Amino acid sequence: MRRSRVPLLALTVGLVLADSAVVTLALPAILQKLHGSVPQIAWVLISFNLVLAVCAVPAARLCERFDQRICCAAGIALFAAASAACALAGSMELLIAARSAQALGGAFALVGALELLVSVQGERTGVGWWIAAGVVGTAAGPVVGGLLTQAISWQAIFVVQVPVAVLAVPAALSIRPVRTATPQRHPPALAPNLALALLSAALTAALFLLVLLLVEGWRHSPATAALTVSVIPLAAAAARPLVRGLRASPTVEAAAGSLLIAGGLVALALPPSAHLAWTIAPQALVGLGLGMTVDRLTAAALRDRLPRAVHGGWTIAARHLGVVAGLLVLTPVFTASLEAAQGPAQEAVTALVLDAPLQASDKVAIAQALGDRLADQHDQVPDLRPAFASLDIAPGDRPAADRLERDLDDQVRRAATRAFRDSFLIAGALALLALVPLSVRRRPR
Repeated sequence: MRRSRVPLLALTVGLVLADSAVVTLALPAILQKLHGSVPQIAWVLISFNLVLAVCAVPAARLCERFDQRICCAAGIALFAAASAACALAGSMELLIAARSAQALGGAFALVGALELLVSVQGERTGVGWWIAAGVVGTAAGPVVGGLLTQAISWQAIFVVQVPVAVLAVPAALSIRPVRTATPQRHPPALAPNLALALLSAALTAALFLLVLLLVEGWRHSPATAALTVSVIPLAAAAARPLVRGLRASPTVEAAAGSLLIAGGLVALALPPSAHLAWTIAPQALVGLGLGMTVDRLTAAALRDRLPRAVHGGWTIAARHLGVVAGLLVLTPVFTASLEAAQGPAQEAVTALVLDAPLQASDKVAIAQALGDRLADQHDQVPDLRPAFASLDIAPGDRPAADRLERDLDDQVRRAATRAFRDSFLIAGALALLALVPLSVRRRPR
């Protein structure tokens, strides 16, 4: 247990922060299985991030006042139990409630793990484990969630967390915390925390809207989408070795990373066509920026500040309030853009059906099936394939019907791409705004 307790605690930190976005690629499956609405699906993400943001600092203060081992272990145990409840949830309301309980336990687990890792590894290495686990968990969440959803089911993304968390409980209890005799109290580091919040809001577009575009807009499977967005964590992992030789200051690295994130998000807003290849380079920019900013800003927010767990709580609060703000700002923009695109898209669909070389009776049947399908999916990117699958087309018209289906799919994908454009551009602007607090010089304390 002594050798495994640090990896187990770091893995728990990664799991909790991965949960911020791990359900993203599972959302279509959850929507279908639990018969939810788009706003309810958004709250599956918002509830976790909001509760984690609100509870992180109070949890840190309780950990500071009481036994850190007990607080951390209790938080991990609650996180494990709530993860099991998420997997068993039979309705959207129960899933959202279980996600909130997950976040409450996660808040205690995160801030408690920071103190316990420092107790075992020392200040520099312990904080390094905590920050690195958070960056990897945040970047890898959508990838892991997509692969598990495709290979097993959406419930699997919650079930796999339970055994790891259960093993981490005795690991936390086995560590004797090192307490400071007369702890100092420093104010929160405003500039790095504000930059973290703005960048987290911007990264929401890459970690949430991009996978939604790939799965819902371009109709790729969760596994394909997961492999596609794996570019972001791979690029984030490559960022540190690449910039090590530049010997730039942490502030310059964070500013350069913010510019890379902004550039990647703008490039995601303007792909020439709905093809996966056009997302690779923009994602690489976002991933490099993620790897250059989040760990540097988190370290800056924690450096020489006590109580350590409280300031860790402030960084968690800043990051996840940023995610919530990103979801609350970007989701309505995307939804409104999607609704605005439906009228022109329906006109284009009608024109394609009328111009198709089909018998009049087949055109009528296709128009009726497409109309029913569009009515059923009025607040989503429509999937027209079931409409064609249900048709009884004359054998001679089948090649023309197949060609019409491909043309309509292409029309829908282009309309969906346009609908996501404004959200990506706003996210790019949020990444640029992060340069403002980064430009503020820190006064000596």
